[in-house]
Amino acid sequence: MPDTFRTDLIAAVPRLRRYAWSQCRNAAEADDLVQTTLMRAWENRARFEPGTRLIAWLFTILRNTFLNQRKRLRREVEDVDGAFAATLRLEPEQEHRVGLIELQAALNSLTAEHRETLLLVMVDGLLYDEAAAVLGCQTGTVKSRVSRARERLVKAMGAA
Repeated sequence: MPDTFRTDLIAAVPRLRRYAWSQCRNAAEADDLVQTTLMRAWENRARFEPGTRLIAWLFTILRNTFLNQRKRLRREVEDVDGAFAATLRLEPEQEHRVGLIELQAALNSLTAEHRETLLLVMVDGLLYDEAAAVLGCQTGTVKSRVSRARERLVKAMGAA
């Protein structure tokens, strides 16, 4: 099992990075979150139930880790006026980057719940019931959030 588990863990890294970035919006924080997730998964590999989806288990670890970190970091000073964030921005170099920026803006216009649910289902390919387990809600809630998120994205992108 350790060799298969290790291989599957490594294969999950790109999906974990995407999900971590969707939570943190910072590449360095996302990488740290993924590393912490992988370490916790490895330390608790005996708890993983073979036959279940590893990616859903990893997403649950990542999300819980993220939420716990956010609780601890509430006392930190934020970049309220966006001065630091503005220094990190690059102008688009190609047309497709403009489209990606528009898509990111549309995603950012969604509520955190809708964005997180949409990314879990549409980008990371979790089934509705798996996403519900990661988010700690009902399957119907996931379906509703994904539907509303899609509608809002279409409107935000001007395709409606």
